[in-house]
Amino acid sequence: HKSQKQQTEFRSVTEKMNEGLIVLGEKGNVLSINQAACKIFSCLSKDVCGENYVMISRDEKFCDGARRAMSGESVEEKLDIFGRVYQMMANAIYDDDEINVSGAVILILDITEKYRAEQQRREFSANVSHELKTPLTSISGYAEIIENGIAKKEDIPRFANMIHSEAKRLIALIEDIIKISHLDEKNIPMEAEDVDLYDLCDDVLKKLQSRANQDNISLKLNGDHISVKGVKRLLFEMVYNLCDNGIKYNKAGGTLTLSVVQSDKAVQLIVSDTGIGIPKEHQSRVFERFYRVDKSHSKETGGTGLGLSIVKNAALFHNAKIDLESTEGIGSKFTITF
Repeated sequence: HKSQKQQTEFRSVTEKMNEGLIVLGEKGNVLSINQAACKIFSCLSKDVCGENYVMISRDEKFCDGARRAMSGESVEEKLDIFGRVYQMMANAIYDDDEINVSGAVILILDITEKYRAEQQRREFSANVSHELKTPLTSISGYAEIIENGIAKKEDIPRFANMIHSEAKRLIALIEDIIKISHLDEKNIPMEAEDVDLYDLCDDVLKKLQSRANQDNISLKLNGDHISVKGVKRLLFEMVYNLCDNGIKYNKAGGTLTLSVVQSDKAVQLIVSDTGIGIPKEHQSRVFERFYRVDKSHSKETGGTGLGLSIVKNAALFHNAKIDLESTEGIGSKFTITF
């Protein structure tokens, strides 16, 4: 009766765990497997209990880890199962003599998000190094030519202009990297407030008017004075980046339109342009850091490759959803739903 009570308590505790837990007997047979583990391996408890651990999964790393644990090793493995990443920790269970192995306990933790975040950080660091190296190499090269007196006197202003241009690009890149880092760490010092999106869009368009005039781009603002709760500086940055792209990648004589509309219980901010559009195969990736559809055009226009990533992160910060519709050669429409 006491043993049955302990088994019931054990099952009650393990079934509430988010982590997968598997207990093996001395011959590698499955004594217990909780629902979390069954879900991870897409198996049923009734089909695997009493059977060898290979019935849970034929995954090579899982089977090898279980075998090593049964031989007395302390095991830590990373498993890739059905597109998710798990950490497997397995240890032997010993008899009272602490010599003979009588089974093993296997714990499976879902580390997918942590793994992806680490992978993203590594990629980000590598990309930052690469992106910073390009303007720094140019600045260093032009400065060395001037320093060594190789440049003709009449060429010095041109080289100085190039150094200035690359330095501006470098500063813009560093500023965007800082913004992204702050968003990643949720390190936004400002308090949320009621922000009138119509007024905010009006401010953004006023700031970009002279840029738009250079390319004969018409700027339009439609909608109503609707407020959302948010960090004004971040919301401004988000709208500014979308509009900046809408001008950069527009056609001469094109139009950039901002609309602020109430839709059911949601508020929508729509930024649409009559620009070059984004090819369908690139649309799912344009929000990635340093991803550029047209690398040469992006560099020409001073793009850092972080603009849309800042937009996406700022939207996530405000629990907003961002959707993209785009047709190559016709234009793009970004919809942010609060």
